[in-house]
Amino acid sequence: MNKNSNLLDLKLFKRLLDYVLIYRGVFIFVAISALLISVFSTLTPYLIKVAVDDYLALGKYQDFIYLIILMFFNLMLTVLFMFLFSYYANLLGQKVIYDLRVQLFKHILNFRMSYFDKSSVGRLVTRAVNDMETIASIFSQGLFMIAADLMQMFLVIIVMLFLSWKLSLTIFFILPFILFATRKFQKSMKIAFNEVRSEVANLNSFVQERITGMKIVQLFNREKIEYDNFVQINEKHKKAWLKTVWYNSIFFPIAELSTSVTIGLIVWFGGLNAVLENSSITLGTIFLFIQLSQMLFRPLRQIADKFNTLQMGMVAASRIFKIIDTKSNILDLGTKNEELIDGNIVFDNISFSYINNEKVIKNLSFKINNGEKIAIVGSTGSGKTTIVNLISRFYDTQDGSIFIGRENIKDYKLESLRGSIALVLQDVFLFADTILNNITLWDSSISFDSVVIAAKKIGIHDFILSLPEGYNYNVKERGVMLSQGQRQLISFLRAYIKNPSILILDEATSSIDSNSEELIQNATEKITENKTSIIIAHRLSTILNSDRIFVMNKGVLVENGTHKELILKKNGYYKGLYEIQFKKEESTVIQSQD
Repeated sequence: MNKNSNLLDLKLFKRLLDYVLIYRGVFIFVAISALLISVFSTLTPYLIKVAVDDYLALGKYQDFIYLIILMFFNLMLTVLFMFLFSYYANLLGQKVIYDLRVQLFKHILNFRMSYFDKSSVGRLVTRAVNDMETIASIFSQGLFMIAADLMQMFLVIIVMLFLSWKLSLTIFFILPFILFATRKFQKSMKIAFNEVRSEVANLNSFVQERITGMKIVQLFNREKIEYDNFVQINEKHKKAWLKTVWYNSIFFPIAELSTSVTIGLIVWFGGLNAVLENSSITLGTIFLFIQLSQMLFRPLRQIADKFNTLQMGMVAASRIFKIIDTKSNILDLGTKNEELIDGNIVFDNISFSYINNEKVIKNLSFKINNGEKIAIVGSTGSGKTTIVNLISRFYDTQDGSIFIGRENIKDYKLESLRGSIALVLQDVFLFADTILNNITLWDSSISFDSVVIAAKKIGIHDFILSLPEGYNYNVKERGVMLSQGQRQLISFLRAYIKNPSILILDEATSSIDSNSEELIQNATEKITENKTSIIIAHRLSTILNSDRIFVMNKGVLVENGTHKELILKKNGYYKGLYEIQFKKEESTVIQSQD
């Protein structure tokens, strides 16, 4: 471990202590408890020495009962403060990780979408859950336990030197070997625990992704392949943990052997001196030093083990702070906090790229009038969804400006901007909760009656009531209890109840079943009434009913007009796209009408 890493650890430790010192009272009480435990623990063997030398050896049994009472009282105090120490050390740890977890989650909530594009969900879950609990162990099993042990060792050394410097030197002769072994053990365990945390994150990420995508795994007969991949990852995880087991298996027998050798030296050297006349080393002193040597070496062994806990906690804290220090937030520097009423949207010479030097939007300019219904069509990768992402400020533009009303969208507070925009996606996400909560998203200002009225207006109230428990039906994780079309209907109602100024449908009607198609068409008409609407088009009906159609190709707006205008353009891009993609659907629609 080099100096830089030690310095980094020190900085990290100081940063973690900032969260501890918020609860200064609890921290001080735990520290005092640790000190008192050290005093009471050291007093016990000293009272045994007194019992042997001053009572048993001299045959004085008359006042022996008072010494027994004192020892019992000391034992009760030791147990009491051990309880208080353990409880409040754990309490402090839980308070710290509560604050840290809240800060982490709040920080994650405001990340740009680009961060989630590049980050594994499984790793983020590991940081927010597993690593947090590991940090808690710093206080419950690591830091304060080490401090208490160090206090006890310091007190033991003072008592040893005070009673017999000769026996003390006998013990101190073995001490450097244990210190050297402990130091080597700590260095090796730090490296091993870094590897363990990395492999835990890899394992969590792999399992989370495969369980989420189980349909794809089974549909493409990848069970054997994914099983083999899991075995390999699990093997790496096992090997990482076995390194820690290997280091423990070496260290603790060495420490135990050193303790036994020390006891043998005390008995040999102390015994020889005890038989000599005028020797200050008594039988009670030998008993005391045997116990004190164990009290000195046992904490050393435990400190090594607890230092492992501390190291794992510091590794976890480093990973947590790395996320907290990540500057990936959309800058929310706007001052305007009013509701957006004017739905005019202007793109002024916009360029944007997800990856440097690979533009997906190139010098794009257009205007959408308030209340206008716009369809955007184009081949995959033409920039349709990127336009939606930029309006919602999931990403910020690199060049150019976007205006809503007469204001740059960056001048609005994010809460105000997104509060006036409703977005319905093709891939609907529902939480593992009731239909009602998935509609209101736990907004207490939205009443149940208003949800029912809105559902009736867009024609899906009867559909919801047909489900078991109606609005209180639990759709389970990601809404698996509903079909794609049913999930889409819920998302339409969720957007409608928001009463936005701007409505965006990103291919929201592309994956519906025949049973839901009529309901969704009706819902689409209702929720787009009198609203500025942007529809990433997939179905013919949404294109024909649009006021204008924007045609995108490779990040450029190549055509703009109504369906009738664009279809008449000779060799037009939209005409070619329409004939390939939409003409077959049009004939199907006409036939169904006949």
